[in-house]
Amino acid sequence: MQQVTENLIQWLTVHPGWLTATIFLVALLESLAVAGLLVPGVAILFAVSVLAGQTGTPVIEVLAWGTAGAIIGDFTSFWLGRHLQGRLHHVWPFRKHPVMIRRAESLFARHGGKSVFIGRFVGPVRPLIPMVAGAFNMPARRFMFVNVASALAWAPFYLLPGFAVGAALAGPEPVPTALYIIGAAAAGVIALAWFLFVRLQLGLRSESRLYQYLERSTSRYNATHRFWRALYSERPAEGGEFPLASICLALGATGAFVLWALFSQGTGILQPADFYFRDLTEIIRSPLTDPVLVLLTLAGDPPVLVTGSLLMACALLIRGYPSAAIHLVTALVLTSVSVTLIKNGLGVARPTIVSEPPSTFSFPSGHATGITVFVGITAAFVAREWAPARRWRIYVLFSIPMVLVAASRVALGVHWFTDIVGGILLGLAICGLIRASYSRYDRTPLSPDVFTVSAVVLWLIFLVGYLWWQYPAALLAYAVAG
Repeated sequence: MQQVTENLIQWLTVHPGWLTATIFLVALLESLAVAGLLVPGVAILFAVSVLAGQTGTPVIEVLAWGTAGAIIGDFTSFWLGRHLQGRLHHVWPFRKHPVMIRRAESLFARHGGKSVFIGRFVGPVRPLIPMVAGAFNMPARRFMFVNVASALAWAPFYLLPGFAVGAALAGPEPVPTALYIIGAAAAGVIALAWFLFVRLQLGLRSESRLYQYLERSTSRYNATHRFWRALYSERPAEGGEFPLASICLALGATGAFVLWALFSQGTGILQPADFYFRDLTEIIRSPLTDPVLVLLTLAGDPPVLVTGSLLMACALLIRGYPSAAIHLVTALVLTSVSVTLIKNGLGVARPTIVSEPPSTFSFPSGHATGITVFVGITAAFVAREWAPARRWRIYVLFSIPMVLVAASRVALGVHWFTDIVGGILLGLAICGLIRASYSRYDRTPLSPDVFTVSAVVLWLIFLVGYLWWQYPAALLAYAVAG
């Protein structure tokens, strides 16, 4: 098979016009039942996407054809499962893989439609799950929503790394050495911060001594007992939970933001850090890194975040969760108002690096605040449905886009370092406040359904269209001023 892959790459080197068709075909085969077990799809896709990056194939075409192949492949497997109900273990070639079939059935029985999304990314049985979903009579409409949503997320995850390697190999300039150092240092700092956060969160759970001490203390006085009971979330099947972690997050982040604003804007203590990261911009910026930074910063633009929030609020409202929808919209309004008032009140000037810097003031970063609130609220709703000991995984996963979008603002030179730190702290304060307030109405689990998936798919479609529409102008606007 390795020889076949090498021959394919050699042929595509001579015939680059077939690159996108090959990506489509391999993505389709990689998603087909049983065929996906035999074809080394991940290796071939990486090699072909590297070649696409080297030959200058538009990245949007690579993603579009890969997404289309994945969607059609999964749907074909789903259709096949519908026509083989009750016979999967007896029909060739599936009878030759009884263990894989049983594992896929077990995974689908435990997780239902979620296994279709999760299985797209991990696990040796991923090509079999869509077929099992069809055999288990999963509604076709629901399957297609999950299929499309997972494919839209799968394509960048599997194709962009190879494409970036190819672009780097073909680029006129090498990747700046400083970028590796900064990336490693940032990853270390983030890992340390999240380790401390997880330890703090575990110390605020209902089993902890601090939680139990506060519960006993508040019960002694009518006023504090009413406050505790007012925010207490009671779910009939799960027992109750006071949002101690959310309240501590709101209070701690608010205090940290006020102190950060005082030190960064009232003294010169943090100016060396601002100037240091501003100077690093000249090292980081290159024809290779600029497209990535621009795409990241566009993903945190207000239209993207507002559209996502409103779509999810509509889905929650339709499903009968008006309180959740109201809190989501409240978070959106609170973010916009607080950022606008603080920016105009402090009037901090931006760095003068790019050719067309934003016209608004600098502190705090609106992008950093917005993406923190957007992913933070989403993570809070999702994590609430997980076991307390596993919630940290959701927070770590959702923090990745928050960090990337915020860092892109400094790397592009449109914000100071203190701006994005202040934005993240403000966003965390809003997240804690909103989640603590919603705890009063948290009575029923927010499980995903067709409306939720529809909102996610529509938002992903909007995101791709927005990036496609805004990218050329943004690349010029964020170019280094001559």
